[in-house]
Amino acid sequence: MQRWQDANQRQLFGEFAVLRARLEGVADSELAVAQAALAERERELVGPSAIETLAGAFALSDFERAVVILATATELEPGFGECCAKAVADPRRPWATFALALSRLPGAHWSALTAAAALRRYRLVEVDPGESTLHGRLHVSERVLIHLCGLGALDSRLQGLCEPVGVPADDELAPSQATAVARLCSLWRRRQVGAAWPIAQLCGPDPLARLAVASASAHALGLATHSIAAADLAVHAVEREQLARLWEREAVLSSSALVIEVDDSDSPEAVRAAAAFAEKAATLVALAVREPLRIRRRPSVRVDVPRATPTEQQQLWHQLLAPATTELDGTMAQVTSQFSLGLAGLRDASAEVLALVADGDPSPVHQLAWHACRSQSRVRLDDLAQRIDGRAGWDDLVLPSDQLALLRDLAANVRQRARVYETWGFARTSDRGLGISALFAGVSGTGKTLAAEVLARELALDLYRIDLSQVVSKYIGETEKNLRKIFDAAEEAGAVLLFDEADALFGKRSEVKDSHDRYANIEVSYLLQRMEQYRGLAILTSNMRNALDQAFLRRLRFVIEFPFPDAAQRVQIWRRVFPSDVPLGTIDWSRLAKLNVPGGAIRNIALSAAFIAADAGASVEMPHLARAARAEYRKLEKPLNDAELA
Repeated sequence: MQRWQDANQRQLFGEFAVLRARLEGVADSELAVAQAALAERERELVGPSAIETLAGAFALSDFERAVVILATATELEPGFGECCAKAVADPRRPWATFALALSRLPGAHWSALTAAAALRRYRLVEVDPGESTLHGRLHVSERVLIHLCGLGALDSRLQGLCEPVGVPADDELAPSQATAVARLCSLWRRRQVGAAWPIAQLCGPDPLARLAVASASAHALGLATHSIAAADLAVHAVEREQLARLWEREAVLSSSALVIEVDDSDSPEAVRAAAAFAEKAATLVALAVREPLRIRRRPSVRVDVPRATPTEQQQLWHQLLAPATTELDGTMAQVTSQFSLGLAGLRDASAEVLALVADGDPSPVHQLAWHACRSQSRVRLDDLAQRIDGRAGWDDLVLPSDQLALLRDLAANVRQRARVYETWGFARTSDRGLGISALFAGVSGTGKTLAAEVLARELALDLYRIDLSQVVSKYIGETEKNLRKIFDAAEEAGAVLLFDEADALFGKRSEVKDSHDRYANIEVSYLLQRMEQYRGLAILTSNMRNALDQAFLRRLRFVIEFPFPDAAQRVQIWRRVFPSDVPLGTIDWSRLAKLNVPGGAIRNIALSAAFIAADAGASVEMPHLARAARAEYRKLEKPLNDAELA
């Protein structure tokens, strides 16, 4: 490489010598000597020189090529400015101009000066701001100067905006994603010579997989890859146009493709800017998006980049964890059936496992992988929902035996999903209905949220509470957008989703009387679709089961009623509500059970009584509980009768 750079530099200065001879008007014999010396230096080169590469890439005429050399000579060769001043007979103008080039260089043509011609369109040479195009000082662009010197560096105005993208290893992409690479390469290769590159829209839920597919496809065509975030693109059309021209030049000089990364959190303005930039940049451009954008002025093609299947994820885990262990046969199926991490998540989770193994953690590798997946997948969901640290166990639940049996069956469904769906083949027939969904119905305080905590702890999964009152929006399309973000993030996490107060969205679907009814029904239909596709556990809570649409209830795997506790159950709740460290006085549990309240209210009364007793420096006694009960009843606007208070 160094040898080529040295030869390229000698060749470039040979070009300067020929150009100086032309400007000085020397005799033909002297010009021939300079041209012979240049030819000798060109023979020393292994491959084309940088100026030849530049001229060929931008289809420069001989005159345009000479203009680039003229502007470069004034930058690199000392004294060349004086040569220019002598040529125009004005010592005050020791620089190159278009006027000088038109008057002294062979093959001159005025069309080279137009804004649409290569010299100015791609900013190969630039005129000082405020000066006339014809007589203003002409200098070569910094990026072009670096290229002509045989060096490679991203344009300074693109640094910080564009990032190089590495080429994924052959075994890093799942087979289904490698298929997307093959399809994209085929689409790009079928482009006719001289036709515009079609914009490739890489659609899928995994941002890193979309980027990897684009990079692998560009590499197959002999191109490097750079990426730019849609949020970093200029919103104003003029600035975006200038950036597009800079990238077009960079794409040619560095033989690169560009990937515009569109994130789900990007503003509508940023998304529109991404589409507009892709249409303007006349190079190979790919849009990495969740769903395809509307492209009007250029042809576009959609290539779906799927998330790796559970079987493919098992293979990736084996490859990533191979340096640490070979004891993974069959043990990762449970992990991959529950968690569906993208490439970035898999890399980070495997790195976490390898670090723990290196530190001597004795836990089985598949257990380490399970916990690593939980921690890696929390990032997105933590921004969208409230994570509940479930500490309750089965002993904390006081429910009839039928309800407890249904909850245990629900846990078994989640635990055995890998065997039933993958090993036994239920997932091969259809991807619908693979989600495990449940409705917990009952009045407030009967233990619905507590049961969700118990399930999450039993399954070693995170529990996220989604407040549907915050999800439902009066603006058309916003509710579906909010739900999509939650489900997309949850797909990776394998989390237990608790949709609290489901009546806010899942009420009886109304008859279509106006546009608001129609869009409300669309929201419910969208939710039904995502519930059927979601491969995790989704729990809905409702105080009014009868208010729910029967069509919706039919699609739920489990419907569990949480009844109001009877007196015997209330005795059990009272006995379990106080931690073992609480100092208790003489407590009559059967009398406390006469308070006709559910478990949630019982906990509130017990907690309030504990504070009253602690402040008095005493054990918890019945008078403290009576005082706390009065306060709880007032809060509930419920009368406390004499029989309950006795």
